[in-house]
Amino acid sequence: MIKTNIKGIDLVFTTSKNVFSPKDIDQGTLSMLSVVEFKESDKILDLGCGYGVVGILAAKIIGENNVVMVDVDEEAVELSRKNASSNGVEGIKIVQSDGFDNLHEKDFTMIMSNPPYHTDFSIPKKFIEKGFNRLSMGGKMYMVTKRKEWYKNKLVAIFGGVKIWELNGYYVFMSIKRTSTYANRKKR
Repeated sequence: MIKTNIKGIDLVFTTSKNVFSPKDIDQGTLSMLSVVEFKESDKILDLGCGYGVVGILAAKIIGENNVVMVDVDEEAVELSRKNASSNGVEGIKIVQSDGFDNLHEKDFTMIMSNPPYHTDFSIPKKFIEKGFNRLSMGGKMYMVTKRKEWYKNKLVAIFGGVKIWELNGYYVFMSIKRTSTYANRKKR
């Protein structure tokens, strides 16, 4: 059980040894959350939600009907549901999905992810490319990793630009959807 306060909001999370960062809220996730400003008009996707920190915090700030959470892991999805209930935002839509496979929503104003970055780049590649298509015009994609160059290059290739913060040994990336096509396709 983790008890914490993020952005002035008290939260409690049940975790398991089988999910990412079971003893404490991950420093990368906290770094990403430190640069994000939530607005009541946001529609947010917590992509790879784990036990639910990002999506549940967002729901506490902007309302549970404005947040969708997905994770491929069945136990993470169950923990997210339990934690949403424990934190009084049980109306969040939580879906078990391999990335976007079982998710039909689009027009998100913000997609936030702390992707698995110690493996190959196939998962974050899919998250970035498919995420671009699920964002509304002007929507933002936030990612946090310990690796810089690949993510910077990929986000620039798809979105046309990226802002990077270096915080607590992590890189937080934010790209804005400004066109309806990938940036690298416009040049051809």
